[in-house]
Amino acid sequence: MSEEKEVQLVSELRFVIGRLSKKIRRNSETAGKLSLTERSTMALIFQYGEILPNELASMEKITTQSMSQILNNLLNLGLINRRISELDKRKVIISLSDEGMNLIHKSRSEKDEWLNRAIEATCTAEEQEILKKALMPLAKLVEFD
Repeated sequence: MSEEKEVQLVSELRFVIGRLSKKIRRNSETAGKLSLTERSTMALIFQYGEILPNELASMEKITTQSMSQILNNLLNLGLINRRISELDKRKVIISLSDEGMNLIHKSRSEKDEWLNRAIEATCTAEEQEILKKALMPLAKLVEFD
């Protein structure tokens, strides 16, 4: 592929994925109540189950002070739990509360339902197969650092 076509592919792919991602986020009433970083932080807590604030800050690439503000807001909203580590009393372990778990599940369900309706309304059966085939290379992009 020529360099010009590669640049065009990269640009178009970035644009389309970015727009689709924003559209999916906008179509979740539940998630719309939180900032992007708050939603991302909750997703990380969900993924890891229990995690330290400094680990979250590192993953989100923000300062520990900024993460502290995010966690305080999530705690005030009743979406997370904090507990002192039994091994090291200086450390606080973060997990999702029942309300936080419910929010994650409801938000994901809303997004999945919207995306399913969109795919069914706009894509032919052949295009849906193309989307299935594109999942593997897209997943590889997500894992690339």
